[in-house]
Amino acid sequence: MTVPPLIGPAVTPDVHVMSFNIRRAMEGPLRPKRDRWSVRAPAVAEMLDSERPTILGLQEVLPRATRVVAEALGPTYRFVGRGRGHAYAGESTPLVFDAERLELDGWEQRALSARPDEPGSRSWGNLIPRILVTAEFSDRATGVRFLVINAHLDHLSSRSRRRSAGVIAAVIRKRGLPAIVMGDLNAGPRSGAVRLLLSHAQLTDSWIAAEDRLTPLWSTLNGYRRPRLTGRRVDWMLVSRGVKVRAAAINAHVFGGIRPSDHLAVQALVSLEGKTP
Repeated sequence: MTVPPLIGPAVTPDVHVMSFNIRRAMEGPLRPKRDRWSVRAPAVAEMLDSERPTILGLQEVLPRATRVVAEALGPTYRFVGRGRGHAYAGESTPLVFDAERLELDGWEQRALSARPDEPGSRSWGNLIPRILVTAEFSDRATGVRFLVINAHLDHLSSRSRRRSAGVIAAVIRKRGLPAIVMGDLNAGPRSGAVRLLLSHAQLTDSWIAAEDRLTPLWSTLNGYRRPRLTGRRVDWMLVSRGVKVRAAAINAHVFGGIRPSDHLAVQALVSLEGKTP
């Protein structure tokens, strides 16, 4: 049975944005079946083919997962972002976008460390490299320019998460564009990192800002279990002034009895106001 989309392809002037921790694509007999990429990949592909977000921010992406995402979304979609390790190898945090709808004006990737231009660098207490990917887009339909940031913050170091949130806030202030921040922040609503983004970057939780909420406010780190209203909400979609949230959703759909990831995707339908060329 086909699972209907929560939002589906956006109709101009709206833009569909999604953040999804896809979970590292791993195999092995010691790994639970539900966590194996060969089991989950068809569910990931079906969800993305159904929802077809205009902009998709992914986390925990290995090369074999990139191929599945590209095939599911089709030839009009483009990727920006590279691996987080030395020489840009390994796991990535890419932004994926519909190039027929959006023109890419520029993008960059930086390490979330004291040495942002050094791939694989670590600082502030994180044991593994952390990165963010920033892209500026022009909407071909409306001409509005806007900023999107995708990040995966550290899971252990609260200091690293706060410092990383400060970097994101500084990028937003410098660019001066309507902004959408998405990602697995490994931080809840009362955390220092999220509170810093809401205050210093003057962002708003898309769930609170939404005119319509299409699902319950599920915990986003569900570990392949049934969706819960209590638990860890660590995946976020935050918006600045100039971004109107028409609808918000947290995707708990199951495809052929399979849950796509141990995280739930966060989605929003937005309209943008701002500068045109």
